[in-house]
Amino acid sequence: MFVGLVDIRLAGVGDGEALSDFYLRNTDHLRRWEPTRSGAYHTIPVWERRLQAWQSEFLQGRSIHFLGILPGASRVIAVCSLTNIIRGPFQACNMGYGVDQHYEGRGVMKTLCGHVVAYAFDVLKLNRVMANYMPDNHRSAALLRNLDFTIEGTAKRYLLINGCWEDHVLSARINIKKD
Repeated sequence: MFVGLVDIRLAGVGDGEALSDFYLRNTDHLRRWEPTRSGAYHTIPVWERRLQAWQSEFLQGRSIHFLGILPGASRVIAVCSLTNIIRGPFQACNMGYGVDQHYEGRGVMKTLCGHVVAYAFDVLKLNRVMANYMPDNHRSAALLRNLDFTIEGTAKRYLLINGCWEDHVLSARINIKKD
């Protein structure tokens, strides 16, 4: 599907090379916001195995992963995932995302994440999408604010990021559409 600045599609089992390339190109750019990874974490064989696991999680309704592709090419320039999908009375998930350093600030993430939130509400019929970010990640704060996420609090020492326990701002967007 083409949505403005980026082609959007689901990640598939054949995307190991494209995702390996995306993360290897952006290792330094994303390091500040991610857990410490082993040297093999972003190799093609490891991505191929991870994509198999993602396919299984998708079929079980537990996660869904979207890719933002450079229009007219096959190069991944952004990723956005809905994970930890919980049904029952909660009807919620977590959203995570990342963008190629050369496409930061160009509206790619707003387009991709906006599409993914709409998918969560309109297709998956979830009630809540949660997204958390480190307090000094001003780009994520602005993105989520522009996508109508509401800050719900701060979690101290929430995640081990790049070797340090980091606080996170907790935010969420609620599905206000009537069923």
